[in-house]
Parts: sequence; C-alpha cells; structure tokens
Amino acid sequence: MNPPNKLKSAVNLMAPFLGLILVIALFSAMPDVSSRFLRPANLKAVAAQSVIVALGALGMTLVIVSGGIDLSAASNIALSGVITAFAVNQGLPPLLAVLLGILTGALVGFVNGILITRLRLVPFIITMGMMGIARGVAKWIARNQKIDAPLTWINELMAKSPRPSWLLLAPGVWLMIALAFVMAVMLRRTVFGRHAFAIGSNESAARLCGVRVGAAKVAIYAIGGMFCGLSGVMEFSRLTVGDPTVAVGLELDIIAAVVIGGGSLSGGEGSILGSMIGVFIMSFLRNGCTMMGWPNYIQEIIIGVIIVAAVALDQVRHRKTA
Repeated sequence: MNPPNKLKSAVNLMAPFLGLILVIALFSAMPDVSSRFLRPANLKAVAAQSVIVALGALGMTLVIVSGGIDLSAASNIALSGVITAFAVNQGLPPLLAVLLGILTGALVGFVNGILITRLRLVPFIITMGMMGIARGVAKWIARNQKIDAPLTWINELMAKSPRPSWLLLAPGVWLMIALAFVMAVMLRRTVFGRHAFAIGSNESAARLCGVRVGAAKVAIYAIGGMFCGLSGVMEFSRLTVGDPTVAVGLELDIIAAVVIGGGSLSGGEGSILGSMIGVFIMSFLRNGCTMMGWPNYIQEIIIGVIIVAAVALDQVRHRKTA
C-alpha cells in the first residue's frame, strides 16, 4: 500500500473514533448530565441497548461492502423474534427456538439474495418488497398481537443484572463483541471477505477475475439475514414477548451505523470496527438526548443530519478519487 492510500485508510479509520469521542465529550461537559453520563451503570445500559442494532450492523456491513442494501432488516428482526417466541410458547426447547429464530433470519436473507441475483433487480427494490412481506408474515403468525412466552434462559441473554455477576455485562453484549471479532477477521482475512470487497468495488471486474458473483451475493445476504435473526432473538430476550410491531424503522439505524462508521453506499468500503463505532455513536447520542430530557424528534433530527453529512462526505471522497 502506497503512502497516499495508507493516509486515506488512517483518516477513514480515525474519523469515526473522533466522532465517538466528540459525542461523549459533548454530553460529559453538559452540567445537567455530566455526573451521570459516564457512570458504570449508564455505560452498561448503553452497551446493552446497542446489541440489537450492532448485530444487525455486522451483517449489514458485509452487504454494504458488497455494494448492496437490505431494507428488510428491521422486519426480519421482528419476524425472527416472533418465531422464537412462538417456538418457546409451543413448548420447544429454548435452544431449538433460538436456532429457529436465527434460521428464519437467514432464510429471509437467502430469499433476498436469490431474487436479487435471479431477477437481476436492484437490492433496494427486492428488499423493500421483503420488508413488507416479512412484517406481514410476522403479524400473521402472531395473529396481530404479542406472543407471551414462558421465561427461559433466553431471557437472561439481555438481562440488566447478568448471572453470574462476574460477567459484568449482559451475555448478549459479550456475544456481540465475539461475533464482531469473528466478522472482522472474515471480512479482512478470508477469500470470501476479499470477494465481497471486489464485488462492491467493481462487480464486472470481479466476475472476469473468476469470482462467482451470484453465489457470493446469495451467501452475503444469507449471512446478513442470519445476524438479523440473532438480533430478533435478542429483541425477544429483552422484551420477553414476541411483538410483530417492534423495530419499525430500525433498518435506518442499522444502515446509518455502517455509513457513519465509514461504509460506502457505493460499495467496496467499510469495516466491522467502524460499524461498531457508528453503533455506539448513535447509542450515546440517544442516551445523552434522553438524559437531557430532549423529545424524540430532536434525536431524530440530529441523527438525520449526521447521516446526511456522512453520506455527503462519502460522495465528496469518491468524486476526489475519480
């Protein structure tokens, strides 16, 4: 890698870090919340609140790196949560219920990948259609109401006070960290990860180089869906019910986290570390705004401005490169 490319990579990596530091410093300096914002209890709460979006962002990073998008992520999360609750409610073993939730997410992603590659339509259209289909199926299975399920060890995954206490953080947080490490290695150190970057950078060139683009895309969307399925399991763990109406609009938070973390909607750029920082930027923003007593619309305006700024900077960067 030549010096200009090294400098570009360093800037892209440091920008999300600086954004996170700025957000934390901003709220830490506000007199109304400064004494509470950096308390261990609040940091633990932020970490737990980040799990559902972070798991979705792990899969979305792979999808966006490959030049795709998945607007069905939030509906997939709701459907997977409903399936998990339904399975537990029917008396199935909790482990099997979790596997069914994850497989449901993977199946939705697999269908997205198949339709995108076979119909040769843009991912935006296919996944927007799947967004309605998955949400509708979730409501149908739940009969348009919440599914109450008996308490099992699944509900301990997102417990505020984990057991055993030496875990300090909810098991779901540790699972998120472990999977982020696995995905980072896969994206940067494996042939599959390099193929994802190649497809996002130039799909035609990747195909001419022998990359099986169609199969790779199907696998990418299936993996992205699998993470949505796991996120749905965590949503069920947090709520203790299967609710088909949860996570409305959450796909925007997931996509925003990847973009804020340096991912490019044009494809070919992104990192797991950057996406995780993007998740925590948004989580600290929401947490700080809530502690300040600001209404939800203020939070939405701030996050919307950040998303527009991140995408605009990405476009400027691409124009300079061109």
